[in-house]
Amino acid sequence: MRNKIRSLLPLVIAVCACLLPLFAPSCANTTQAPSGGKKDTIPPLIIDIKPLPGAVGVPLQGARLIFTFNEYVTIKQAQNIFLSPPQQRQPKSRLRGRNLIVSFEEPLEPNTTYTLSFTDAIADANEGNMFPGYTYVFSTGERIDSMMITGTVRDCNTLAPVKGATVLLHKDHADSAVLLHRPYAATKTDDWGFFVLPFIQDTLYRLYAVKDANNDKIYDPESETVAFIDSLVRPVLFAADTVPEMLKYDMLDTVRCLARRSEHELKLFREKPSKQFIVNKVRTAERSAYLTFQAPGAWIDSLWIRGYRADQVISQFNILQDSLELWVNSRRAAPDTMSIWVNYRKTDSLGRLVPTQEIVRLPLPADKRTYSKTTRRNIRHDDTVCVYTFKTSPETVEQNGFELEFRNPIIYEQFDSVQFYSINTRQRQTRAEFTVEQDSLNLRRYILRPKDPLMPGFEYSMKLPYKAFRDINGFWSDSTVVKVSLPKDETLSTLELDLGGVDRKIIVDLLGEKRDKVLRSYVTDRDGTLRFPYLKAGKYSIRITEDGNRNSIVDTGSLLEHRQPEAVVFLEVAGDTYIRIPSSAELSQSVDVGALFNP
Repeated sequence: MRNKIRSLLPLVIAVCACLLPLFAPSCANTTQAPSGGKKDTIPPLIIDIKPLPGAVGVPLQGARLIFTFNEYVTIKQAQNIFLSPPQQRQPKSRLRGRNLIVSFEEPLEPNTTYTLSFTDAIADANEGNMFPGYTYVFSTGERIDSMMITGTVRDCNTLAPVKGATVLLHKDHADSAVLLHRPYAATKTDDWGFFVLPFIQDTLYRLYAVKDANNDKIYDPESETVAFIDSLVRPVLFAADTVPEMLKYDMLDTVRCLARRSEHELKLFREKPSKQFIVNKVRTAERSAYLTFQAPGAWIDSLWIRGYRADQVISQFNILQDSLELWVNSRRAAPDTMSIWVNYRKTDSLGRLVPTQEIVRLPLPADKRTYSKTTRRNIRHDDTVCVYTFKTSPETVEQNGFELEFRNPIIYEQFDSVQFYSINTRQRQTRAEFTVEQDSLNLRRYILRPKDPLMPGFEYSMKLPYKAFRDINGFWSDSTVVKVSLPKDETLSTLELDLGGVDRKIIVDLLGEKRDKVLRSYVTDRDGTLRFPYLKAGKYSIRITEDGNRNSIVDTGSLLEHRQPEAVVFLEVAGDTYIRIPSSAELSQSVDVGALFNP
């Protein structure tokens, strides 16, 4: 085997030489800065390796690997000289002349095939041209393992490839292995999120990927994202220096990079914490506070506030049930320190949820004492009225109506006194009707929605009169008026999605070109037409998420529960995941939802 690998060295060097035209057509003096002529754009080239690739019987201690380049080089990122299986301590790299010498800070394992990878690690000393990379293989045993596994790592929400993710291969099939031990093999993804784990044994593995913040090759759920394959994987491909998956390409060479065979797709997500305890508590005002829990789904058996009856305490969890808001509906003076007894299920040292009682004492900061003598001179108008926000936007008023949200729960409301008018193009004002809907997830939020379709060219005015609402502090609301008109810009466009085959609850999001912000959103579980009006010309994406637990939000996954993040697909039109919206257009697109999730 050793002789066979030795005989392949000239072929390896020849392949590297053939790849050079992918980077540039010219060369320069590599020992000193060029004094004229074309700039050196050719990356360094390995011309000798000791011991030769495929070496077997490498000693467990004192081993040195020497890579000789055709020019002087520098180490740009030592951490990218990547050993697999990884050791606790990073290999030591140093330069001597044109040689890169790699040694090991701890003994190698017996009868083990190792790979040493160079990606974004080495550059020439003069112009900084990056060495495209190379994977060197050797063994401390009598043979080289011959199998490999390939795949791609993507972000679970955007499906964009993730560069620099660490892919971990474990022989230990226990769920906790990735949390406790270094892997059997590891590698990093390239610009396309692609990875190859070469020269591994033919056996069953667990396959993971993490964004390894501390570079220890162990998953830390508190600070890192993770991806995993549900089932055990077994390699079926054979590794060789000449297969396309192991060659190092210019990352701008889209055709060649996409032609590589990717066997597995892993989607990185951030887990919700699993340990449950009260992590934060804040007194927000005289009669309000909130508690934040470490993990979602907080389980509270009982809660009471000293000095108040149960019916005087108003509480509200957020949708993830990891943040609890509290208000006291009482006219009596609030105590300087609010004492809250919380009986809930807390994670103990063995990881079990056990009944626990905590007494949370929250002093009122001096600047929150509205009527204290020391702060009376600093009282603001907002400290003496029922505070709310009332807003809408021309682009979304048809879908979302007018949004009214109070700072504190209200104990008196008179929505009948709210006045809603439409003003036509002749400035004739007409009283219009609207509906009131309280948000099921936020008791302080209401949606006021016009009953009749809004007309282009009309102005709409909604007035909240003085003293229409009163909050738990006994304060009355001020009056305000919000006016809105549908956009008049004739260059704006409309996109309609005709949904068919809807066999599940889905969340449909309209995203901009960067896919970093949701512009419009619908939640539905039936066939129908979704309308996205008033769009500027540009590139957009339609993201459709399968709402598996039907809670109307995009949920993440869980490693220990073997639960993947909720499935996401992007609508493709003519093979493009972007929808190009021209000016002044009305576009319609049919979408077979069932086919998207079951191609």
